[in-house]
Amino acid sequence: MTKKIFLKAIFIVVSLLFVIWNTSGEAEELESAQSQNAELHALFDSYSRFLESFYPKPDHDDESLRKGGFMNVSPEAYQQRARQLMEFLNRLNQFDYSQLSNVDQVNYKMFEFQLNSAVDNIRFESYLFPMFGDTGFYFELLRMGQTAHFKNKREAEFYIEKLEAIPEFLRQWQANLERAIQSGKVLPAFVLIDFEKPLNTLITEKVEQNPLLEPLPQLDKVLDKRSATDLKKRAIAAVRNSVQPAISSFINFLTQKYIVAGRQSIAITDMPGGKDYYQSQIRYYTTLDLTAEDIHNIGLKEVARIRAEMEDVIKASGFTGSFAEFVEFLRTDPQFYAKTPEDLLKEAAYISKKMDGALPKFFTRLPRQPYGVEPVPESIAPRYTTGRYVGAPLDSTRPGLYWVNTYALDKRPLYVLEALTLHEAVPGHHLQSALTKELDNLPEFRRNSYLSAYGEGWALYCEKLGIEAGFYQNYFSQFGRLTYEMWRAIRLVVDTGMHAKGWSRDKAIEFMESNTALSKHNVRTEIDRYIAWPGQALSYKMGEIKIVELRKKAELDLGQKFDIRLFHDEILRHGPVTLPILESEINRWIEQQKE
Repeated sequence: MTKKIFLKAIFIVVSLLFVIWNTSGEAEELESAQSQNAELHALFDSYSRFLESFYPKPDHDDESLRKGGFMNVSPEAYQQRARQLMEFLNRLNQFDYSQLSNVDQVNYKMFEFQLNSAVDNIRFESYLFPMFGDTGFYFELLRMGQTAHFKNKREAEFYIEKLEAIPEFLRQWQANLERAIQSGKVLPAFVLIDFEKPLNTLITEKVEQNPLLEPLPQLDKVLDKRSATDLKKRAIAAVRNSVQPAISSFINFLTQKYIVAGRQSIAITDMPGGKDYYQSQIRYYTTLDLTAEDIHNIGLKEVARIRAEMEDVIKASGFTGSFAEFVEFLRTDPQFYAKTPEDLLKEAAYISKKMDGALPKFFTRLPRQPYGVEPVPESIAPRYTTGRYVGAPLDSTRPGLYWVNTYALDKRPLYVLEALTLHEAVPGHHLQSALTKELDNLPEFRRNSYLSAYGEGWALYCEKLGIEAGFYQNYFSQFGRLTYEMWRAIRLVVDTGMHAKGWSRDKAIEFMESNTALSKHNVRTEIDRYIAWPGQALSYKMGEIKIVELRKKAELDLGQKFDIRLFHDEILRHGPVTLPILESEINRWIEQQKE
């Protein structure tokens, strides 16, 4: 063998050994990464079971998790949860983030965000607050009879057990509210006016007419006659002998002790620990590390920009009066208001259907779950917001619902109905949340979660998307859309103003009334909502600003390659994520589109 051939042979052998060693190393790294991803998802599954254990369900294998009907809301239970949440955080920190796949890096960050937020809420005792915005803790009771559907005997029995658990549920809440009074964490008096009134609907002279007993006829469909009769008697006895007396006693407590203890200050920062609590709520609802001052200034700039656009619409319409006179015209002219609740619902349904037909222009994936249009229930309508989306599980017998408030029709202008519908139904909340439920690649804790900056930011973005979809064809509806965008921009100013900068309720009301065409009833309802729910109102505009910013970047970077349908699909395919995560993923998508 010549020296040249010998050296070549040595080179080949060494090269083969290097390839074998390198491939073996890559295989070990891959195996390690796969193992870590599997362990991470095992942790997610454990967390999902932890969350499920809070809520008794009829199909739990563990009998102890079927009893009670309601989540334990005692301080002791919350402190135990906080310890368990910290344990999950400690386990999460043991993973090597850099070795996770891109998908699981997103899951990791979302898990970390959710755990930290939950710990903060317990640390600041937010569970002592009986309402957030226009929704009280007892609203579940108000709709309990309407939403109950029995498919089998176990579900029927569970409903009766839940009825029987209402007195204990109210006892725990009364103990919490007594603790709130003692610790100075009572809600402001303004937002507690008539707080107890919806509960009056659950006390009826004829027990059989109580809304909680509305599902009883279903028993005849899932049980034999004798069993159905026995359960009906048990349910009626529970409502007569324990539920109605417990509700009556709780109403007395609210009116005689809790409501009268309402604090005069509206600022959450005036409450013990309030400054740190408000900052935690800003971080949770915007998912950004901004101060109240930062957000206040962003809001003022947005208000100025939108106000200029509103002035342009007034000028283009030919109206010769001032801004205030144009707003007063919109608020008072009968042509802008439905005459009957049915008229308002029909108009909302028509707009919904019109948008349904435009969806394929903007999305390649559409949800399977349908949605309906219904009025806000009478029992809560007077204090409720103008509209809302109420979701449903994918396996539910009911659809998602777009609620339209038909109370006080002279306060529900038609010129904002297009924007409201696109926000609450499609392509807003229903489309986004229904698609999220179909994302099989998401861990359970993410598929059933909601993140306000993402969800509300998306829904507000969808209002503006209506321009491209052919809506807002007259000056009044154009002004109505701008009124809704202004409404969300003003939230940045008044929420931070009231909770961090010493604004009074009257100053916040005047600022909103003078810059929007919202009815005065709506303005007061909204301001009181922000007082009761610090920080949440910041999520809408901050989320929309980020989505608009990302779209502009994608259009600029991709040029003719930009496809609006693929952009929207990318926004929605990750499920709810923080705004920094969304920005990172869209930037990654832009680079992929370039290639």
